[in-house]
Amino acid sequence: MTSDARMINYTERISLLARDIVSRVPRLSYIDPEELLIFARYGRTGAEGAFATCHCISLPPTDPGYYYWRDRQSGLITRRSHWFVTKSPAVFVGGTRIQYLVSFALPRFCDQVLRGSRKEQFYRQVPGWLAKLDTVVHELYHIDPQFAGIRQFERADGGNASSSHGSHFLETVADMVREYLNSRPDPALYEFLRYRFSELEAKYGGVVATTFRTFPSYPQRYIEFLPAGEQPVLPESVRLQPLKTPARPTHFTEYDLIVRQFTTGATRAVPRRERLLPDLVRQMTPPGPQQRAAAIEHDK
Repeated sequence: MTSDARMINYTERISLLARDIVSRVPRLSYIDPEELLIFARYGRTGAEGAFATCHCISLPPTDPGYYYWRDRQSGLITRRSHWFVTKSPAVFVGGTRIQYLVSFALPRFCDQVLRGSRKEQFYRQVPGWLAKLDTVVHELYHIDPQFAGIRQFERADGGNASSSHGSHFLETVADMVREYLNSRPDPALYEFLRYRFSELEAKYGGVVATTFRTFPSYPQRYIEFLPAGEQPVLPESVRLQPLKTPARPTHFTEYDLIVRQFTTGATRAVPRRERLLPDLVRQMTPPGPQQRAAAIEHDK
């Protein structure tokens, strides 16, 4: 794999583009780019899976709950887990707490096309690379204006769901893409979207992106068991079922971000000397003891 200094940092480019989009599209102006972190995950071209995903990490802890198992014949609960709450990880960049993460699957995102996609019907006689701009806007639109998680949409039965895009979601996103382009942004901000992954490698000598040190893992909601003194008394007829929960970090800062080079079949960590330029990754002061304590207290 090459270590050429010309390598393009794809997530930096998307971050700069996202900042410009929210500054030009009124329907997305509620988004604070400082509270948004864009990172990359590996996704092979041609494989099934999303091109990008919006992850909310601003939800408060849930009410206490537990898992349980019933006997199929009697319907009685035979086993249950310890009581627990589900929490959001604390992610800080330069002292600012991140509310949302958006991950892009590389190289799959770079090689997506408009033809044959569900959104093709909302575009006429446009270059295929606009599918990528549409995806960027699409993920930004998932951010709820009330910062209450992922935007809810109405299902066919009248209920709400965050996993459903609703009847007008794709059309609204296409409208915002046109609104952005009609505002005459600097073409240099989205020029990188014109190239497929192999073309980017040829043009820049390689593709790198921001990831978490725990790659391929990244900050996700986690469960925390209630202290022993707060666990309800277990009925004698019910057996306690221990849960195996993966050990993962619950607090992150910019020092947990690293840069990896992506290729068509693998990734590798980029040496420190080749990492992001400070003015593009917002290398700001990490949270001090008081800020970190406040974040921990908020999670309790």
